[in-house]
Amino acid sequence: MEVVTGAMGSLLPKLGLLLMDEYNLHKRVKKDVEFLRKELESMHAALIKVGEVPRDKVDRQVKLWADEVRELSYDMEDVVDKFLVRVEGIQQPHDNTGRFKELKNKMVGLFKKGKNHHRIADAIKEIKEQLEEVAARRDRNKVVVPNPTEPIAIDPCLRALYAEATELVGIYGKRDQELMRLLSMEGDDASEERLKKVSIVGFGGLGKTTLARAVYEKIKGDFDCRAFVPVG
Repeated sequence: MEVVTGAMGSLLPKLGLLLMDEYNLHKRVKKDVEFLRKELESMHAALIKVGEVPRDKVDRQVKLWADEVRELSYDMEDVVDKFLVRVEGIQQPHDNTGRFKELKNKMVGLFKKGKNHHRIADAIKEIKEQLEEVAARRDRNKVVVPNPTEPIAIDPCLRALYAEATELVGIYGKRDQELMRLLSMEGDDASEERLKKVSIVGFGGLGKTTLARAVYEKIKGDFDCRAFVPVG
């Protein structure tokens, strides 16, 4: 699934973590994170839809959009991971003893924490702008995510080729008639091997292909080499 959705599966919960009070993000930054999370949830669902459709059936514009979103998700997760690691590292207890050292470590920690919050704020702002740009480009180019439930168009010839013979009334009687024509063509010597051709004509949808297939299936065991090739 990661191949389809990029880092979305692990990124969305991490964005939820950033909204927790313990990370003490600025109100504006929290608002941006909430925007990112909602936007990415929608894109995550769209990527899953894209992944459910055979890749050769996906429009090139959709492929480009999906690849761009996946790459952006990896970049975003990298930014969030670095922030979480730095903040959690600062919050770890120190082994230093003494009130002076403890105060010093606390001041250094607050300074680093402030720098990290400033960095994450800038990074979130930049990511938001990139995400908005991707969404705007999708709207401009009218990129439509395919619906996996939509039926895929099938060539009528292929549909006829694989139709069940039982779907056509009287198919076996017609099949046997064609067999008799093949085996008893006027002027043919039974011991003589020669090419024989039988034409089956009629309007579209009458079952000509299915009849030809039924004849082929009946006699193919009598030949060392055989092939059924639809042309049209």
